[in-house]
Amino acid sequence: MARIQGVNQWKCFVTLLFSALLVICVCIGVVMNLTTLEDENFDHMGIETFCMFTVNSNIFMGIAMFLAIPYCIDGLRNKYFRLPDWLVRLLFVAATALSLTFLVSLLILAPVKGFVLIFTGSRFFLHGVCPILAIIVFCFVLKDLHLGFGSTFLSLIPVFIYACIYYMLVAVVGEENGGWNDFYGFLTRIPPWISISAFLPVTFGIATVLRLLHNRSCRRYRERASKDYLAAFEARDTREMIIHMAAQNSKKDTTGNIVIPYQVLRILLSGSEQEESFEEYCILYMKECLKHELYQE
Repeated sequence: MARIQGVNQWKCFVTLLFSALLVICVCIGVVMNLTTLEDENFDHMGIETFCMFTVNSNIFMGIAMFLAIPYCIDGLRNKYFRLPDWLVRLLFVAATALSLTFLVSLLILAPVKGFVLIFTGSRFFLHGVCPILAIIVFCFVLKDLHLGFGSTFLSLIPVFIYACIYYMLVAVVGEENGGWNDFYGFLTRIPPWISISAFLPVTFGIATVLRLLHNRSCRRYRERASKDYLAAFEARDTREMIIHMAAQNSKKDTTGNIVIPYQVLRILLSGSEQEESFEEYCILYMKECLKHELYQE
């Protein structure tokens, strides 16, 4: 059991480390853009930096990772770590947006403006470091939720919204009427029909790859965790394992707050041949915890 808690705390610590690092890198990149009022190579600096998808996607990811930090701190305190499902999906959408930013920078902008220019200064963080960190965190560090196929469509929302705004301000309004110039070159350097027809499928493909890598890590983690729990509880009956685990955790708890290990119970349910539901496992765990004197009134 000590090994299981050690692995769980290590995962919590690594997530906290990557979350803090990514938030810091996003802040550095955005602040550098805001404080650079003029740049001969880029038209939109200062406050105008917020018109770029690169900046917005990085801020989106920074906010999502910042929201994960309290769960990491609480996980270190309680020796149990799990991100809520909505936050994992939010990180999935943000990671997809940043991956698109990275590929556009690498394959479209860098060949035109030069790799050194695209990946130095604030762009070193926004085009390179932050997207790579986001991919690593989502695909290989976060292992809490197995994402279904339907989740992939969520990743299209930010790209679709930005594409509509970009097209309206560049092609319909026009720079001469107060709109945007085609700073990404999607409507001038590339035939517009290619940009319009390609970006959503490309985004969907990126999201699919990220989801498959994430789910693969999730499956491997659950398989290892299942073996560890079976070994820790000496292959007891599933109900006996839950009762024993609740008793052990209650004895070690000093807060008086019952924390139901949802992820652990899901792992036990997946490897169980009994007919109990996930809700019944949660109720059983809570009832056993309530028997401990710490939770008695």
